Amino acid sequence: MIPPFVPAALPAALYSLASCAVQPEIRLRSSTPAPQNPPAVSSALAPGVRPIEVWAWAMFDFANSGYTTVVITAVFSAYFVSVVAANAAWATLAWTLSLAVSYALVMLTGPLVGAYADVHAAKKRLLLATTAGCVLATAALVFVGRGDLALAIVLIVISNYCFGMGENLIAAFLPEIASGESIGKVSAWGWSLGYLGGLLSLGLCLVYVNWATGRGVATEAAVPPTMLITAVLFALASLPTFLLLKERAQPQAGHGHAVDDTLGRLRETLGRARRFADLWRFLGCIVFYQAGIQAVISLAAIYAEQAMGFSTKETLFLLLVTNITGSVGALIFGQVQDRIGHKATLAMTLVLWIGTILLLWWAEGAAVFWIGANLVGICLGASQSAGRALVGYLSPERHVGEFFGLWGLAVKLSSIVGPVTYGLVSWLSGGDHRLAILMTGTFFIVGLALLLTINVQRGRAAAMAYDGGDPAG
Repeated sequence: MIPPFVPAALPAALYSLASCAVQPEIRLRSSTPAPQNPPAVSSALAPGVRPIEVWAWAMFDFANSGYTTVVITAVFSAYFVSVVAANAAWATLAWTLSLAVSYALVMLTGPLVGAYADVHAAKKRLLLATTAGCVLATAALVFVGRGDLALAIVLIVISNYCFGMGENLIAAFLPEIASGESIGKVSAWGWSLGYLGGLLSLGLCLVYVNWATGRGVATEAAVPPTMLITAVLFALASLPTFLLLKERAQPQAGHGHAVDDTLGRLRETLGRARRFADLWRFLGCIVFYQAGIQAVISLAAIYAEQAMGFSTKETLFLLLVTNITGSVGALIFGQVQDRIGHKATLAMTLVLWIGTILLLWWAEGAAVFWIGANLVGICLGASQSAGRALVGYLSPERHVGEFFGLWGLAVKLSSIVGPVTYGLVSWLSGGDHRLAILMTGTFFIVGLALLLTINVQRGRAAAMAYDGGDPAG
């Protein structure tokens, strides 16, 4: 199977697009099992790269996971709706539009920043700038209280934009530190540390909230300091990256039109992708089912508190457990995927998603909702890994990096469409979150319908024919 990562030859400008996806509020890792006899760590690294550098690179994933886990998914999202916006009917829409603005900015500027990083060998400098921006904006959320809507929106747009740009930039280091055949393996090390980072951030925030409320502090007052906890952990855990990871790229002479070249490559990629009908159709499928996934990720805590009446502590614990369930789901369905194929696995998980959305909509008590929330964790790991693998399977090897760039753009687009649709429904319905989650299920239905029109064997044959190989290979 073609590994779902970008080859070393791809420049940061396009490589950054391949890393646009996700989000990782519940961090989703590669489900590909490790070989029974793994080679030594050094054999997975590019020449001249020390193991400690790879650890330093992976620590950035550990560091930034807390931001999406705590700020976007588990804590600040619900605080924004219930406290900052005082449960106004438009509160959820305001939250989703704030995220949409930041994602749109990443989509628009990501290729340009990547081109600049390529030409000036500036990945590490830009990574430091975006990390500082995210850390400072996250820390400043400690000052956001009831009614501070404008301040909250500005800080969320800044922090989430900086987070997204940092994701692109750190991913562009991967081809420099990993050997070509081990990019997937090295990437998985970072994703694994990301799980731990998200769990640690969420756990520390839960401990603090329990401690503060146990001493008589109101929950509303206990939430803002968790933003400071998250920011400090991000800053400290990212230090190894900036102290130990080397910038190996060299400034490029004679590339004064790097931005124009980048946009030209994007146009060529879009035109080339249309030649592969099944892959092109699958990219459309991704936009729809990922819109549902991104809505669930971005609105999980809001739904738990607004529709189910969960407290902040209950929501934190729920998402802590769901984070673990997500990793288990990815592992289990990774084994199933190897046996029954990518399309069948993805179809099965989309059906499970539809059932899970119905369960969440129907749930009245905590027990049923807990079951639904843990099914979300299982669905997340399974659908993400299967979808990513299918993109690689349908892509010609010579252009796999470009097509994963389109995959990243599709997921970023879905990050706008899904949450904003949920926000619009909740606003137009006067705050009916159950109707909003039910409407989210339509994204999975459309995605499943599009998936069923895809002929994987035909798409694979087209990719192999383009490469001049054997479709069965």
